[in-house]
Amino acid sequence: MKVLFIFGGLPHYYNSILNLVNENPDVDVIVLKPKEKSGTIGEGVYETEEKINFDIISVNEKKGWWGKPIFKNLSKHLASINPDAVVVIWPYILQFLFDHKTINLIKKNKIKLIYKDIPFRIPNWNDVLKYHGEDFFDEDMNITKGTGFFPMIKRILLGYIRITYLRKVNAHVYYTKDAFDIITSYGVDKEKIFIIYNSPDTSTLFESFERAKNKKPYMSPTKFRIVHSGRLVKWKRVDLLVEAVKLLNTEFPELELVIIGSGLEKDNLKSMVENFGLAHKVKFLGSIYSPDILANIYYHSSIYVLAGMGGLSINEAMCFEKPIIVSKCDGTEKMLVREGYNGFYFREGSAEDLAEKIKILLKNPNLIKEMGSNSKSIIRNEINEKVVVNGYLNAFNYVAGSK
Repeated sequence: MKVLFIFGGLPHYYNSILNLVNENPDVDVIVLKPKEKSGTIGEGVYETEEKINFDIISVNEKKGWWGKPIFKNLSKHLASINPDAVVVIWPYILQFLFDHKTINLIKKNKIKLIYKDIPFRIPNWNDVLKYHGEDFFDEDMNITKGTGFFPMIKRILLGYIRITYLRKVNAHVYYTKDAFDIITSYGVDKEKIFIIYNSPDTSTLFESFERAKNKKPYMSPTKFRIVHSGRLVKWKRVDLLVEAVKLLNTEFPELELVIIGSGLEKDNLKSMVENFGLAHKVKFLGSIYSPDILANIYYHSSIYVLAGMGGLSINEAMCFEKPIIVSKCDGTEKMLVREGYNGFYFREGSAEDLAEKIKILLKNPNLIKEMGSNSKSIIRNEINEKVVVNGYLNAFNYVAGSK
């Protein structure tokens, strides 16, 4: 079965999953992506084409008449590739809804469509029609109001577009089980929905963590080190974590925060750290993609905190046997973090509550170890790359057997 994945780029964490899918003897993976950096990929997301075993086709983007990016001459590329199925994400799904050449080619060649999403930004259909909607924040924390007449009209129009493409596709793959309630509210049959979860290459991370136990420490070992890993953008709320460290500074003089990642907020965060008098407590390491270096840092640390939006960094920290402290993320945290079992949830936006959750762990080293072990168990037994690949294969088999 030839499967074409249409993405806005090739983030490094996609590669291991697509490699594994492509290793299946019955599947041939091809990725179609923009030639240039796309606005659909977040600022600072690391993309690479190294160590891949699948084919890539890079195509120029342009804007469709509906204002979202599309691929030039997509119908010609589809005709040339002639895939059995296409896995497509937002907003590229709209080209299959509004571009007549693409629509006709799909019908002519009987290509099956599979829509992929998280779907933490898709509201339940019943909420689409309400006057009071949730405010929307982008990664720079720019707010789009959800309540009012015009937001309601916009939400309804987008809702009807969604209901059209969600019913149009042959199958759906999502990261969270919330999709069953959300997507079926748009009139989609439950049997068309497949939960694939989301995962990095956990086998590689486990191996790196084992090696870290016998390697020279990348940083001086301490029982009071907190780690954050991710792009430094506003909606990651690293500022909230810095505030929590300030609140804990007096009680835990050995406390240290390590920030892994880079982004537009780095200078603002450094200024904040300086103003709080925490320069000796907070270390900015920049972006690190080596599993061995990451594992080494985590091995000599105690707690992982994600104070804002994110997802895969949680999986990563769990592979490295860390207890997790989170708030509201992208929905995947619900499957990964179990309150009191392998971590804690803190009240959204509250540095005080975050500090309290950190304090519980810092005062209980045995709890840190127990929760870290539970984190590893969840990854090994429930959510890993094998589960993701099987989810994809189940969706492929479903569309292969559908009319």
